[in-house]
Amino acid sequence: MAIIELKLPRSIARALNLPVRDPRRQQLKVLKKLLRKARFTGFGQEYMFDEILLSRHPGKKFQQIVPTYNYSKLYKEWWHKTLDGKPDVCWPGVVKYFALSSGTSEAASKYIPVTKELIHSNTITSFKQLLSLSKYVDVPKSAIGKGWLMLGGSTQLQKGPTYYAGDLSGIQQKNIPFWFQGLGLYKPGKKIAREKDWSKKLDEIVTNAPHWDIGFIVGVPAWLQLCMEKIIEKYQLNNIHDIWPNLSFYVHGGVAMEPYKKGFEKLLGKPITYIETYLASEGFLAYQNRQDTHGMHLALNNNIFFEFVPFDDNNFDSEGNMSDNPEVYMLHEIEENKDYSILISTNAGAWRYAIGDTVRLIDKERSEIVITGRTRHFLSLVGEHLSVDNMNKAVEMVSEELNISIPEFTVAGIPYGNFFAHHWYIATNDPVDNDKLRLLIDEKLKGLNDDYEVERNHALKNILVTVLPEQTFMDFMKSKGKQGGQHKFPRVLKGKMIEEWEKFLICEPVN
Repeated sequence: MAIIELKLPRSIARALNLPVRDPRRQQLKVLKKLLRKARFTGFGQEYMFDEILLSRHPGKKFQQIVPTYNYSKLYKEWWHKTLDGKPDVCWPGVVKYFALSSGTSEAASKYIPVTKELIHSNTITSFKQLLSLSKYVDVPKSAIGKGWLMLGGSTQLQKGPTYYAGDLSGIQQKNIPFWFQGLGLYKPGKKIAREKDWSKKLDEIVTNAPHWDIGFIVGVPAWLQLCMEKIIEKYQLNNIHDIWPNLSFYVHGGVAMEPYKKGFEKLLGKPITYIETYLASEGFLAYQNRQDTHGMHLALNNNIFFEFVPFDDNNFDSEGNMSDNPEVYMLHEIEENKDYSILISTNAGAWRYAIGDTVRLIDKERSEIVITGRTRHFLSLVGEHLSVDNMNKAVEMVSEELNISIPEFTVAGIPYGNFFAHHWYIATNDPVDNDKLRLLIDEKLKGLNDDYEVERNHALKNILVTVLPEQTFMDFMKSKGKQGGQHKFPRVLKGKMIEEWEKFLICEPVN
């Protein structure tokens, strides 16, 4: 198969052939490698990395000495120094790149360090996933070796005093290996990838679409769907396969794909294979490497050390904030089918860092996980413990039952008299009966979540549903400067975000 015949540089070929060991041994080896590399940094000296390395149980010693961090704490105590160009803070050397990351509810962007070592690790994991396609059954050989359309952020990064900052996808594309570019696989190409204006970038991609032979598309579902819709409209096509007959794979991540599949299917001329990834601003954590699974394999031997905190009332408050001294476990110690908040330590100077996601181990033997939500993106006003995973599944079932496409949705918990209610905002361009939609969502959630069902008979008194055109969600993202790249609409609205959303809807009324 052509994918196996790619001629890779020796350094990458070596990394791709790392021997397989059990998860505990793999992870302890990664931890010791990270500690050795960073022991002379300010962070390494403060937390006695040399002493940890000499311990008979470095994993336990690491957990005893080094505190857990969220972004605010790690930035305030350490990372802010790297923005001033100070070397050897949390990782050796000066940090050249920073990934800008924030939800739409946050006014200021997070500056997350991206080192050359992290970029290299991300590239290694990308090619491990690429090579895993050889294990897929009935993989269309015609698609292998065709173009990869990567719809990410601009590679024209913001210039700081000693660094460059931008969307991680833009940083990663800017550092795509020269030999991969030389194969002619990378689209939309360096010139279009530099474009900062999302609308202009989209127009240029649409203009060039007939000249490309695309086998893979990569990016956030909402923006790729919009891109394909524009191509189909411009060239009066029946579907996207009229122009890209070899399109066979969609590599996606960041949000659950299920709500978007009905919308995607309307744009396709034949089925494609969906491949999920877990590429965060802090690193490439996991990827789907088997065709017959919904789970993603954790990248255990590529410079990320994983820890897991049970996502429960003992370790998190009602707003999703982690306690100062949570229960923490290594991968080999956690249970299947239980939700955990994930902590990572990386070769970009993240140490015991709470990434903000919740995951569930679904196959311990294969170290496969699914993302179940965000620590702060859940609803538990009265103990209903409603996760994003519950919401996604309910929307998927309702979409199938009503035969409608629901590419976006968001939910807010609101006062309702002396009690509470959930207000759902549903994006669909298909005709639908609001009351039927409301009753079905409520019914599916009761079947998925026992706590929710109990509370619907007590303090959670009602479910409200507002149906909106899909464009309304897109326009709101545009108003926040969150178009394209890795930007996603939040599934749960809280605090100031609810006020901003409601004001936007008043200013831009629904037709």
